[in-house]
Amino acid sequence: MSSSQWFAVRKELRPRPRVAITVMSFILPLLIWSLVSYVPWIWHPKVDISDPGSVPYFKEGMLVDREVFDKESLAASEQGAAVPQGSPANPIYLPAPHEVATAFYTAFSTEPKRRNEKWLHESLWDSIQVIFWGFFLSSLFGVPLGILAGTYDFVSRLFEPFVEFFRYLPAPAFGALAVAILGIHHAPKIAIIFIGTFFQQVLVVSNTTRKLDPSLLEAAQTLGAKRLALLFRVVIPGIITDLYKDMRILLGWAWTYLIVAELIGSSSGITWFITQQARYKNFDNVFAAIMMIGIIGLTIDMILAWLGKRIFPWQKTAARA
Repeated sequence: MSSSQWFAVRKELRPRPRVAITVMSFILPLLIWSLVSYVPWIWHPKVDISDPGSVPYFKEGMLVDREVFDKESLAASEQGAAVPQGSPANPIYLPAPHEVATAFYTAFSTEPKRRNEKWLHESLWDSIQVIFWGFFLSSLFGVPLGILAGTYDFVSRLFEPFVEFFRYLPAPAFGALAVAILGIHHAPKIAIIFIGTFFQQVLVVSNTTRKLDPSLLEAAQTLGAKRLALLFRVVIPGIITDLYKDMRILLGWAWTYLIVAELIGSSSGITWFITQQARYKNFDNVFAAIMMIGIIGLTIDMILAWLGKRIFPWQKTAARA
């Protein structure tokens, strides 16, 4: 393909280049991560002590700053004492890819070491339930209200000013209040996700509704369509494909609010798992859990995209035209 084809404005690439570029979007970050992890002269601000030499506070397997190691090595050399030995290393909070891959496998296959720890899949299941109920409830109320606000100016004037005000209030600020009212189990987390996504849904859906071609409404009214008929036979069918896309994007916001929600009065969920592992400095498990969130989110989005093509086959035809 020529450069003009690669950068053609709003034109899809051919299937093979499109797949190759998609794969590269994952390979490039992995390549950078691998270079930082395995190439000694790229960063590596620590030294992994293999032989403490004559330095009394050095221990085998200990990570020390490169400056400290160089200083102690120089001092030992000048005194004619045993010089410590070590190899360049990264901080403990940046594990190598193979360490994260191992942790990813052992998190599902090895029983947790501590009694109060949960399996990774148990924590994920708790979080998925919270996401489902929080997003389901916000959609149950937010989508209809957004459609009505986008269709009727009266509803828009009545609700949108308050919604605009409330959406600037950070959902986590209601965490303490949610815990005080609803307790410390799943309910306050669901409430925070609801607050974080409901007001955004109303505004996004109402804006999508307003983008409906006015000529469709005029044609329907000319043919005698009344209020409910306009709403259910013209407005909703006319925005359904864009509404579906909006919900896919908003679902990603729900995952973001989940992480914040689980930091408040929680003893379960993926964020609690990450916090516990970070407390014990198991950063390979932390990275594994974070990657698992990304994998689940991407998988859900790909499934929803695939379903969208099957449910709305005319959308693909219209895009090609």
